[in-house]
Amino acid sequence: MRFGLFMAPFHPTGQNPTLALQRDLELIEHLDRLGFHEVWIGEHHSGGYEIISSPEVFIAAAAERTKHIRFGSGVNSLPYHQPLMLADRFVLLDHLTRGRVMLGCGPGQLTSDAHMMGIPADEQPRAWTKRSTRSWRCCGANRSR
Repeated sequence: MRFGLFMAPFHPTGQNPTLALQRDLELIEHLDRLGFHEVWIGEHHSGGYEIISSPEVFIAAAAERTKHIRFGSGVNSLPYHQPLMLADRFVLLDHLTRGRVMLGCGPGQLTSDAHMMGIPADEQPRAWTKRSTRSWRCCGANRSR
């Protein structure tokens, strides 16, 4: 059996964000020592208590502190990203983590995030479909490690 954890980007308001992120990184180090197989890091922007706005940056910091655990973005909201740039960042991250990263994509959950990005909430599913199709085309070329 394998164990994993989804780490939502939520943190109570009023906390020192630096200390909250440090605690999250220490938790991942502990999970690695316990033999957890994977951890998934969420992305949100608008709630005020969601301080992990870039799963890939957080994953890069966590990967430097661990040896075995795999990392997934849970998820990168595709309507908020240019697909080629997101794919390229994950290719780089895949090399830096020696193959321990997984790209998770979705349409974005919070309508307040979409509003901040200038995307009407009712257009998020359409934006997801359009960008996911582009992303898969961008990734279609097989890159070697």
